[in-house]
Amino acid sequence: MKVIDTRFKGLKVIKQDNHRDSRGSLRIIYNKKIINYSDFVYEYCTTSKKNALRGFHFQHKFQQAKYVNVIKGKILDCVIDLRKKSKTFGKIYKIILSQKNCLSLYIPQGFAHAYFSLDEINIIYYKLSNFYKPQYEDGIFPLDAGLNIKWPSKKIRISKKDKMHGSYADFIKKHKYL
Repeated sequence: MKVIDTRFKGLKVIKQDNHRDSRGSLRIIYNKKIINYSDFVYEYCTTSKKNALRGFHFQHKFQQAKYVNVIKGKILDCVIDLRKKSKTFGKIYKIILSQKNCLSLYIPQGFAHAYFSLDEINIIYYKLSNFYKPQYEDGIFPLDAGLNIKWPSKKIRISKKDKMHGSYADFIKKHKYL
């Protein structure tokens, strides 16, 4: 495994070891000796169909660091830095994570997270540093024109819940920062 720094403090790309042979593959997703950024306490897995857009999600209390892995498929993973006094506050980082490239993303606390599903079926596996607390969950509308994000398709599947999230400007008025 190789850890790659980004220009965002604490945001890391991890190149995972993937051993392939005629039977298939064995991929090392997590090794605490290499990826020991936080104490992960919660894990889950999502499946998303092509053109599904999930996010931008965060918890304003009991914030979560996330370690995002694509087990099957391919996604455009996207985060917004919402940390107070961060040099990259309000900036967006995007990366393709896929079963083939074996890249994963470690997202420290203080970021909003979203992803866009590029393959027909996508399986995304998360490790999180805090438990899900729906009473503290919030989000930013991922299609907010103020974010100036060009998603890979105009045909977008988005949940009713995510459609209800406010703009980035609304986040600033409501929370100021995380």
